[in-house]
Amino acid sequence: MALFLKRVAFIAALIVAWDLVVRLGEIPTYVFPSPLEVGKNLWTNLASGSLPLAILISMKRLFIGYGLSVLAGVPLGIALGRIPALSWSVGTLIVGLQALPSICWLPLALLWFGLSENAILFVVLLGALMSIVTATEDAIRTVPPNTLRAARMMGARGHVLYFRVLLPAAFPGILTGLKLGWIFAWRALMAGELLFVAGGIGQYLHTGRELNDMAQVLAAMVSIIALGLAFDRLILGRIESQVRARWGLDRS
Repeated sequence: MALFLKRVAFIAALIVAWDLVVRLGEIPTYVFPSPLEVGKNLWTNLASGSLPLAILISMKRLFIGYGLSVLAGVPLGIALGRIPALSWSVGTLIVGLQALPSICWLPLALLWFGLSENAILFVVLLGALMSIVTATEDAIRTVPPNTLRAARMMGARGHVLYFRVLLPAAFPGILTGLKLGWIFAWRALMAGELLFVAGGIGQYLHTGRELNDMAQVLAAMVSIIALGLAFDRLILGRIESQVRARWGLDRS
């Protein structure tokens, strides 16, 4: 509770500082609107239903694309971590693709899928996939060999070795990859919605830019930040806390 209050106080201090900067009058309000103007824009669009609809559209795309990247990335990362031939072949390709910004996939997505939902899902999938694969592979490789030897001596073989020993030992590292994948999926989604896909928060942000409405632009950015924090704290953060407590990784 104390940590939560500290975070709230920090955010409140940022808002107060923001308001003070605007009140100084050095920056025109159409360039940098006050927190009150942004709040009014946010409330108006929430009340009208346009922002909730945009959020629902974006979250649907995000969860589908991110879910697909998890389903593909975790097994692939495990395979790369356990099979040397895959590591030096496919793993090398994954490392190279990870250096490619997700926005670079947009032209390819347009050529393959056109202006469709499949195009944005493709971009989100690839935006998150590489980090999940790499983190999972690293997590598998960092499992102490003695742990696996001890498990084999106790009779663990096949799927028992994987699901009862290897994956639980590697799970903290895999979870780190899932968090990174979530961040990259968000970035890929916003890039896709800003450039070529109708609807969603990215389109809401783009509309604010087209109308030269900085309050709407900042309101969209606040919404994106709030959604990202909510998912991280309410879902990934809780899972991570439970994992760290179970593995004794919490600092005393």
